[in-house]
Amino acid sequence: MHTAVSSRISTGIPGLDDILGGGLTPQRVYLVEGSPGAGKTTLGLQFLLDGAAKGEAGLYITLSETADELAAVAASHGWSIDALAVFELAGETALDIDAQQSVFHPSEIELGETTRDVMSKVDDVRPVRVVFDSLSEMRLLAQNPLRYRRQILALKQFFSARACTVLLLDDKTSQSDQHLHSIAHGVISLEQIAKEFGKERRRVNIIKMRGIRFRGGYHDYVLDTGGITMFPRLVAAEHLRDFKPAVHPTGSDGIDALLGGGLVRGTNTLIVGPSGIGKTTVSTRCLLSALERGERAAFYLFDEGLSTFFARSTALGMDMRPFVDSGQLAIHHIDPAELSPGEFAQKLRDSVEQRGMSFIVIDSLNAYLQAMPGEQYLILQMHELLSYLNQQGVTTVLVLGQHGMVGEVKSDVDLSYLSDSTLLMRFFESNGRLRRAITVIKSRAAEHALTIHELQLGREGVRVGPPLEGFDGVLSGLPSYRGATPMMASTPHADS
Repeated sequence: MHTAVSSRISTGIPGLDDILGGGLTPQRVYLVEGSPGAGKTTLGLQFLLDGAAKGEAGLYITLSETADELAAVAASHGWSIDALAVFELAGETALDIDAQQSVFHPSEIELGETTRDVMSKVDDVRPVRVVFDSLSEMRLLAQNPLRYRRQILALKQFFSARACTVLLLDDKTSQSDQHLHSIAHGVISLEQIAKEFGKERRRVNIIKMRGIRFRGGYHDYVLDTGGITMFPRLVAAEHLRDFKPAVHPTGSDGIDALLGGGLVRGTNTLIVGPSGIGKTTVSTRCLLSALERGERAAFYLFDEGLSTFFARSTALGMDMRPFVDSGQLAIHHIDPAELSPGEFAQKLRDSVEQRGMSFIVIDSLNAYLQAMPGEQYLILQMHELLSYLNQQGVTTVLVLGQHGMVGEVKSDVDLSYLSDSTLLMRFFESNGRLRRAITVIKSRAAEHALTIHELQLGREGVRVGPPLEGFDGVLSGLPSYRGATPMMASTPHADS
């Protein structure tokens, strides 16, 4: 009869303990399954090395890899496995033809010897943590499901009697084999998904875990130099925080008037418009105003190069480099082909929780959409992300580009219902010149203006003209003139 085990032990994998609600229940047998390349061996090594750092003896039993190969995997991550006991079953004796029996079936002899050797090694080392790599070899030796199940049950009882916490690694070579799922205390499934273009994606799913509440569903993870890092799926309801809502100016009196005062802390603002109309410039103006107030900010740039961004901002009278140099502003250039959505969500969390960022710009959501497997997932992910940022008291500015310049304009995805405020920008034609119009079509935080105004971008910054009362159809891009509204005078570099 075993004593009740209430404490948890760490897996040694950043993020996995969070997904499991605190770690693994000790003295149990767990199955870690995944296709070759998913990172099972790396996970096993991290688990044992975490125990070794706490003074716990660790044993790595390998049937499929040699000890040298295992040491090479560890070295590639900058680790040493000197503190671990490695038991290599893929020895030279297995290849000795003279050792093969003729009366008994070789697999029966080998399976019996394998399990006896493992048990003997465990009794010698007396490990607290054990990794068994891999069960596909045991399955081949057993040759039939009944013998295989009996062997696994025998190993489970043996390890349990010696108070070991065991990870059994399996490479999913037998898709229909559900015996392990019923025998194991918990099942951790690793997946590697090849993309048509860009970096492969990896995700983890906890299929079962007896006796503990865990975070279900898929969670992204990366396998890089230094091991595996997992990114728990963001659940906004778990991150509530008290803050005082406050209205802050955007740096443009005209945009402040349109928004009913400015940007409200703990809300998000969506800037929508076609390419080239100045969405990034308007968001940068809002960002600069926050920096001048002393806020810490993060800018996630998907579409534009950093050098182009700095050059254009400086030309418009908004030099961002001093704030970057002081550390008050962090600008991250994001490649959506190389970044999973879960990793991006974790970057945002780190910015807010560890670096104290209170103003965030994401430019643009179009590129972020390309990183997602489907539109419905993007909307769900953005809902959690924006709810989280709002609950943390962060002021968020989102940029969404639309297809088309003048006339009918379309969006990749409609995220307007997720936003607290929406700024709409449009090109329109007047007297043979291409001009810009801006209006606010929604605000949950304040009573906003319903007028449409001309917008100019130049060395004087962001300028908003009087209402375009003499025009009809400005938002269609093809207005008709019905009055005497004067257009703003062009300034040098106004259309840059």
